[in-house]
Amino acid sequence: MQPHENTGHPRRWAILGVLVISLLVVVLDNTILNVALRTLADPVHGLGATQGELEWSINSYTLVFAGLLFTFGVLGDRAGRKRFLLIGLALFGLASLLSAYAQSPAQLIAARALMGVGGAAIMPVTLSIISNVFDPRERGRAIGVWAGAVGLAVAIGPVLGGALLETFWWGSVFLINVPVVLAGLVLVTLLVPESRDPQPGRVDVPGVVLSVVGLVALSYGIIDGGEHGFGRPVVWAAIVGGVAVLAWFVVHERRSDHPSLDVRLFRVPRFAAPVAMIGLVFFAAMGVMFFSSFYLQLVRGYSPLETGLLFLPFAVAQLAFAPRSAAMVQRYGGKAVSAVGLALTTAALAVFAVVDERTAIWVVLVAFFVQGVGMANIMPPAMESIMSAVPREKAGVGSAVSNTVRQVAGALGVAVLGSVLAASYRADVGPALRDLPAGAREAAGESVSGAYAAAGQLGPAGPQLIAVANDAFVSAMHTAAVVAAVVAGLGILVVLRWMPGRTPTPAAVAPAAEPELAGTA
Repeated sequence: MQPHENTGHPRRWAILGVLVISLLVVVLDNTILNVALRTLADPVHGLGATQGELEWSINSYTLVFAGLLFTFGVLGDRAGRKRFLLIGLALFGLASLLSAYAQSPAQLIAARALMGVGGAAIMPVTLSIISNVFDPRERGRAIGVWAGAVGLAVAIGPVLGGALLETFWWGSVFLINVPVVLAGLVLVTLLVPESRDPQPGRVDVPGVVLSVVGLVALSYGIIDGGEHGFGRPVVWAAIVGGVAVLAWFVVHERRSDHPSLDVRLFRVPRFAAPVAMIGLVFFAAMGVMFFSSFYLQLVRGYSPLETGLLFLPFAVAQLAFAPRSAAMVQRYGGKAVSAVGLALTTAALAVFAVVDERTAIWVVLVAFFVQGVGMANIMPPAMESIMSAVPREKAGVGSAVSNTVRQVAGALGVAVLGSVLAASYRADVGPALRDLPAGAREAAGESVSGAYAAAGQLGPAGPQLIAVANDAFVSAMHTAAVVAAVVAGLGILVVLRWMPGRTPTPAAVAPAAEPELAGTA
């Protein structure tokens, strides 16, 4: 085969469009749900869900999704990626329908868990199909489009959710998935070719079980700690137990003659460095996006729809810059592009360490835009580096590892930064609540949203409580934002120290069949 020949699928760009649609529905759903929580808590217009039930309507999805991502990426390589994509879409559509017509919070939580199964089947195979149908010379550009779609979904979810809630009932935020899923099923059937590992070997059953148990236990500990605090033994039992099981998984994989994951890949800089970078940046970014939504809706008084619109600069930046990042990598190298992207992201997150309730809103909009530009130049080079470190037939493994790290790190960021925020808020607001009635004192001391609810029952004293709660929340947000910026800044050090520099063009590089020899540039 001549070096100039393109080895990609003839319909690769149409296939990419189908994969983007499949990916959008998964990412979009989580961000849509965030703006529907207040409605779901309403006993008249929603389900009358308690705070704990609302949290688990999100976390049941996250727990199942994070626990199964790696396993489904591996199994997709074996059983067929198109098949897994179709199964995942069908399950996601069914779960969306069940969620839309849930009659109780418990039914919604169960349906969301089923949705997590579908999402875990969809997410890793979209990226592995891209690696299979695109020539390595075009893969970076295609992954840029894929990453842009993720950023777009994160940003437009609140806008779409707010618009639906202003017009229809709460179930519409789930029902909107169904026609998209049906279109995806038809298009995947018609356009996407089947692909799998031609030499899959035996199934590593112990490895699969250990990965699921370890990831579920770790994710549960993180989620539960974020909800109820990290001071309880059950939280640390889950976290330490999960880490121990994952360590056992690594030991098992090193000794196995048919491993699910070749752990030698983590000795390859162009695999390990971007995986670490993704974990750090999503820890920081997801935590900040979580509390910035509360800042905009409560402290600044914007509606869910207005809050969603304020996130649009992030989406615009992702759409504009993510598809162009491949050209930037070719010109300047993955290390330089990633380092600049991380620096921009760190600066944008640090803005939330100085804003308050009187800051001009354009400052926040600029911060979201800069964060979008930064992350648009982090994900594509990171994913291209990871996917180039594994051969095409093992693409699902590379995709699954990166997506699992991103999901767990994002959950950890929300939990840890949320705990930092909550602890700082309680410490600041506590002294000002001593003269309040017991019920109002407890609610206002727990969270800023609780303070707003309590203020509505205090009459003339309500505005004063809101002012105190806002000051405490802004101060706590500053503390959490500093932590987030420091974590994202660590990613810069990882990139500068371990991320390989400019590499030869893909056409001149042999397939990475021997990962222990790859990425030594």
